[in-house]
Amino acid sequence: MSTTQQGTHSLAFRVMRLCKPSFHVEPPFRLDPADLFVGEDIFDDPLAAANLPPLLSSQLTKSMDSSDLTYSNRFLLHHPSDAMGFSGLLLLPQSFGYISINNNSNFEVRDIIIKAEIQTERQRILLLDTSKSPVESVRAGGRYDFIVEHDVKELGAHTLVCTALYNDNDGERKYLPQFFKFVVANPLSVRTKVRTVKETTYLEACIENHTKSNLYMDQVEFEPAPHWSATVLKADELHPVDNSSTGGREIFKPPILIRSGGGIHNYLYQLKLASPDSAQMKVEGTNILGKLQITWRTNLGEPGRLQTQQILGTPISCKEIELQILEIPSLINLDKSFLVHLNLTNHTDRELGPFDVRLSQNSAHEEKNVMINGLQTIVLPQVEAFGSTDFHLSLIATKLGVQRISGITVSDTKEKKTYDPLPDVEIFVESD
Repeated sequence: MSTTQQGTHSLAFRVMRLCKPSFHVEPPFRLDPADLFVGEDIFDDPLAAANLPPLLSSQLTKSMDSSDLTYSNRFLLHHPSDAMGFSGLLLLPQSFGYISINNNSNFEVRDIIIKAEIQTERQRILLLDTSKSPVESVRAGGRYDFIVEHDVKELGAHTLVCTALYNDNDGERKYLPQFFKFVVANPLSVRTKVRTVKETTYLEACIENHTKSNLYMDQVEFEPAPHWSATVLKADELHPVDNSSTGGREIFKPPILIRSGGGIHNYLYQLKLASPDSAQMKVEGTNILGKLQITWRTNLGEPGRLQTQQILGTPISCKEIELQILEIPSLINLDKSFLVHLNLTNHTDRELGPFDVRLSQNSAHEEKNVMINGLQTIVLPQVEAFGSTDFHLSLIATKLGVQRISGITVSDTKEKKTYDPLPDVEIFVESD
């Protein structure tokens, strides 16, 4: 009989483990007879061994014959019997697998409706409900077992709520609630670093094992977000493995071991925009790179799975107007005009313009050695949404050597808005 706040009950719930226990193995630390009488300092003073009894002296001599005068050689196997390193203890798995409802009374219990739920801080999940098909009876001293499964996706406190509604021996309808509390901790921690070099983004993922057992990584794959492609970089391979298509994945590959109690393993991914010139990508300005899918197994093959949240990269700047140089003449002569081919792109979903293009003066005291040849302001027509227009700018250099084209600025005459100037470009000016 079980007793709860609701009174005395014939039934009681028990949460049982469905997995097999695993061996908790630790390397044995063997004892040297000399340790009973002397400490490890005897290895630092061999002359002190002369004052020891003959038995200890011979034993100490055997220990000092090794080139390693520390305790590390005691972990080596010197005899076949030393291979028996099991401590004799079994480590029970922490996860539950099935629930048993036991009849501890001396009479039969009938018409049992069983419910099992998981409660977290955010939600309540129903695991089992036999309302439509109650358990007909459980004999005296008998039990009824049922398996429950739940994919844990939240950390922190959880409560397994088991309830039973049944008819007792005297026909009374009784209600039995029982609560089993447990805490879910993260078996792995995933730390990421994102670095961008020109048009390439590198994602480093460091996986650390926080459990007390070794974990064998079956799968650590990065699922890139739309507009991105990913390849995993490995130090022992000449070519990166494409991680964005099934053709590049290995069908059979050995799992990667991450040892218990803080073992780590690093992964490096190379990310590139699938369509670098995609106007829509630049307009959205999204910096979501993707997420990691991780699966592993423990020593006895118990599976585990973890999906990270979306990993964010460097925010993509959302430029409405982009001005870039397409072509500059390879030969530029002093005091002779030359044409620079430029492109103006509208990255918005609306029509912009007309535009004024001119050479701005950065400083009142700064002398420009490359100037516009002719009209100081060029007028460009309106540019449609996601459209672009090409134009040429006539420039002239007034000084020999390495000079800079700087201060090319675009202004929207309709919206009275001036955009960032074009980055400086170096040219080499020659004489005739």
